[in-house]
Formats: sequence, C-alpha cells, structure tokens
Amino acid sequence: MSTSERKFLAAYRPGRFPRPAVTVDVVVFTLRDAVLQVLLVQRGEHPFKGRWAIPGGFVRVTEEPADQGEDLDAAAARELEEETGLGTRAHSLPLEQLRAFGAAGRDPRMRVISVAYYALVTPDLAPLVRAGGDAAHAAWHPIEAARLLPLAFDHRDILEAATERLRTDIDRLARALVPETFSIAELRAVHEAVLGRALDPGNFRKRVLRMLEDRVLETAPGKRVTASKPARVYRFAKR
Repeated sequence: MSTSERKFLAAYRPGRFPRPAVTVDVVVFTLRDAVLQVLLVQRGEHPFKGRWAIPGGFVRVTEEPADQGEDLDAAAARELEEETGLGTRAHSLPLEQLRAFGAAGRDPRMRVISVAYYALVTPDLAPLVRAGGDAAHAAWHPIEAARLLPLAFDHRDILEAATERLRTDIDRLARALVPETFSIAELRAVHEAVLGRALDPGNFRKRVLRMLEDRVLETAPGKRVTASKPARVYRFAKR
C-alpha cells in the first residue's frame, strides 16, 4: 500500500455516506412424503411478528477497517444453524447463493439489502429442524401451501426465485434429494415432485441415458426389488 493510499484511508469517513444494512436469507428445500417442501420460521419479534418467513438475519459487521465482520457465506451458515439447528458443517449441507433483493421499502425498519441463498436437505435430516434465535417456530411446508401464506418482508419473491432455480437445475441438484443409490423410477419421482407434474417414463429414461453418457450418473452395484422385476440402480458420479 502506498503512502498516499494510507493517508487517504486514515482520513476517510464512511459515515458521510448513507449505508444500508445487509441480511442473508436461506431457502431450504426437502422432499417429505414425495412432496417438495420448504422450511419456514415463524417470527417471534416485530416487524411481521407471528408471520412465517425464510430463515435469515443480519450480517455481522464492525466499524474497524482491519476487521470488517463476517463474510456473506459465513453469515448465511450461522443464521441457518441459529434459527433451524441445521449446521452446514455437521450436516454436510452446501449453500448456494441465489441473488440479491434490494427493493426500497422491503423492510419497514430501514433500507435493507438481502443476499439470498438456497440449500437442499436430504429427507433423513428434515426431522432434525428446531427453532432458535428470534424464531418462535420452525416447520416444513409443502411448497404450494407456502406460496399461499402471507410471508414476511418480500420473502414470497425470494421463495419464487429459489423454486425456479431448483426446477431449472434439477438434474444437478437432485443428488441432494435421493438416496446414495436409486432406480430410474425413484429418480423420476424426485423430478416429478420438484417440477410439480408427471413425466413420461420413456422420455425420462432417455434423459437418464444422456446423464450416463455425460458422466453425471454412473451404474451402481446391486438391484432394487420392485413389484415386477429387479431394477438396475444408479448413483451420481463423484464431483
């Protein structure tokens, strides 16, 4: 760092400029009883006290230039664990950034910009959810029912954007919603639950063959017992 830049930073006063607060919100999906569901928390404090919301909260910042607080990814992981008990490290739960939401007036307290994330939880981890932080309750909601709720802030818009991302990228993201090995029928059931519509079995089989050719999937040892005949099983190739 040059001498002139050191002098500039020493004299710089961030308070001269209006600064919005920054939050992170995490949309968490799972499959329960073959239905796509989203995790919501019930707000225990104003504003929107009592309404359901996407888990999230403020990014921790400081006034010190040398230590400005936590990174966005760290804030998202912390808020998710505090409000739902789902730890990204303990439960191997990867978070992916969706996009930012920054419309004026989205938060009645002040100007707040939110960076939204999304995550997929395997069905076996879904029962581990518990409320914490400023959340009164945490519960899974079928995606169609969640869309009808009067969600807090602009969380309906965030939910819609996350659902669209999930459906657009289902071939890649389905690995988080299926067992380690699965049949074509089981994988098709996951796609149908996420997309919200039935898929033609023949066309889906061709889709699986393309995923095998592209090395997205690979054949796994063993068979799946079905009502007619044993079915071949597959697994997602290691990244």
